[in-house]
Amino acid sequence: MKNILILFTFVALSFSQDLDELYFGTDDALDIMTWNIEWFPKNGQVTIDYVEQIIDALDIDVLAIQEVDDISSFNEVIDGLENYEGYLESSWFAGLAYIYNTQTVEINDIYEIYTSSPYWSPFPRSPMIMDMNFMNKNYIIINNHFKCCGDDNMNLNDDDDEETRRYIASNLLKQYVDNYFPDSNVIILGDLNDQLIDGPNDNVFQMILDDSENYLFTDMEIAQGNSTEWSYPSWPSHLDHILITNELFDNNPYVEVIRIDDFMDGGFSQYDQNISDHRPVALKLVAEVGSQIGDINNDGILNIIDIVSIVNIILYNQYIDLADLNLDGDVDILDVIQLVNIILE
Repeated sequence: MKNILILFTFVALSFSQDLDELYFGTDDALDIMTWNIEWFPKNGQVTIDYVEQIIDALDIDVLAIQEVDDISSFNEVIDGLENYEGYLESSWFAGLAYIYNTQTVEINDIYEIYTSSPYWSPFPRSPMIMDMNFMNKNYIIINNHFKCCGDDNMNLNDDDDEETRRYIASNLLKQYVDNYFPDSNVIILGDLNDQLIDGPNDNVFQMILDDSENYLFTDMEIAQGNSTEWSYPSWPSHLDHILITNELFDNNPYVEVIRIDDFMDGGFSQYDQNISDHRPVALKLVAEVGSQIGDINNDGILNIIDIVSIVNIILYNQYIDLADLNLDGDVDILDVIQLVNIILE
């Protein structure tokens, strides 16, 4: 009976959340998030205050941001955050930026690639590379915002076709990583403005998907899953992705779309009106392999956060292997009870 009481307490907590109860970052894992923040600040000072509160609560190590529209407002957010710094390329401002925790991340360099005019068609916003260290390990992060729109049909004979432009951009990024970072820990992320689940003839990521020995879209299960979990609910579609190279396959990658709107009284309508039309996508990489059974968020600790995580997986009708503790092919109340017992023991 005690176990069941604890269980229902946690379930009740999951229905009474506000922005201060957002969570993701942990001390012993590298936490990275991509967030199209839709022409920030979408609703002036209201947006600035919301974004500052959200970043503070999530405790992410590195945020790759797209669609910053006002530099002074961006700097206001940074000034309001303890232990965070920001970066954007002011010489040719295209809305891409980074926000990073100075207590956990050491920046070696930040620079743009494919900046010359031959690449302006596939890259209307030049990819922005962050070369950084976390826990004495080097990582290369590439922030992107691909060309939008199109008709879902790729015409490789038309250089102005939106899907073709994204296809060329994807291949150029892969080519760059293959040539310059063949043995590095590389994370490619951003608003890539296309879906992972299109057919091979129209899939702008097909060359990357075909190279599964070297590349992995960490959010593929999300893309293949229920549309309620996608990053762009208005369509709905899943357009924001996080791609890793094989050097990181063994780092227990855990990814989720962070449904900030669930923590707001007005739901997605309030979120869309005041913050963005995109939800962020976040990745957790644990340095040590071999996570514990029941460690749903891969932070190396079994605690209340794992119970809340598994309850949310059930509420939003997801399936994640780590949460299927009894290996019956479903994530349900039986898995929650088993997790509670594991923690209590």
